[in-house]
Amino acid sequence: MTADSILVTGAAGFIGSHYVRTLLGAGGRPAVGPAGTPRVTVLDKFTYAGNAANLAAVRDHPACTVVTGDICDAELVAEVMAGHRCVVNFAAESHVDRSITGAAEFVRTNVLGTQTLLDAALRASVETFVQISTDEVYGSVTTGSSSETAPLLPGSAYAASKASADLIALAHHRTHGLDVRVTRCSNNYGPHQFPEKLIPHFVTRLLRGEKVPLYGDGLHVREWLHIDDHVRGVELVRNGGRPGATYNIGGGTELTNRELTGMILDACGAGWDRVEQVADRKGHDLRYSLDFSKISRELGYRPRKDFAAGLAETVAWYRDRPDRWERG
Repeated sequence: MTADSILVTGAAGFIGSHYVRTLLGAGGRPAVGPAGTPRVTVLDKFTYAGNAANLAAVRDHPACTVVTGDICDAELVAEVMAGHRCVVNFAAESHVDRSITGAAEFVRTNVLGTQTLLDAALRASVETFVQISTDEVYGSVTTGSSSETAPLLPGSAYAASKASADLIALAHHRTHGLDVRVTRCSNNYGPHQFPEKLIPHFVTRLLRGEKVPLYGDGLHVREWLHIDDHVRGVELVRNGGRPGATYNIGGGTELTNRELTGMILDACGAGWDRVEQVADRKGHDLRYSLDFSKISRELGYRPRKDFAAGLAETVAWYRDRPDRWERG
């Protein structure tokens, strides 16, 4: 087993690809892990949200191997898993709206896929398994912030499938002694994000001269986390977290969707006449908020990216790369 050998699943997506690029110091990014470049294997199914262009900076890197495949394919997973010291599982169906109209794929990928990875990790004697999760498992929070000991009250099929995966992963620690560490993040934003998510969806529509849809009264609150801060938090947990522990990774910036819309309009040079009020989605959680004092206290994590600056950089990235999001 190679000392620094990491299997990263779902690594062609927004967060996973950013993690791999950062691990390998690609695209001018400083490496965030321990000294030395790890050997990284990417496993991704390359579905609609898994873009090969996200891996362009690392595809020819001598320490990177890219494998196309499904985490539910037990035979393939066992073959790819062999020889790796760590697994970081980003692979997931993650869009809430899609889970409302079709939950089956979310259960298959997020629950059965995670179970397949965990079983293979046990057989391969993997040292550390990091399960990437979401603040949505805690459900809507009226006041205060959700700590890692808060009850899991998921409000969507997506959140329920992620909560199930978390519990299965932690059960593997308690039953089998597998070193599992779970991270739960707030809403991510940054370059390379697929345009179905709120920020890139609004930005790309505005850049095309279209209107943007604002759900309900726009008073739903989300906490925003720049992808750089998320990746740094994941690496802190992978390298210094405790086996069997869960860590919240927050961004510290809470905004109503209406406040966020106003900031995006300003960044794109557009006015409120470009906003269309639409019916609220089913079961729309009012507010998410993470208490991330545990990872700060134990591992020294603090979000570093100022939200206004991060949003401006993100808008500029999409403005400069229409080939990455324009269709037809």
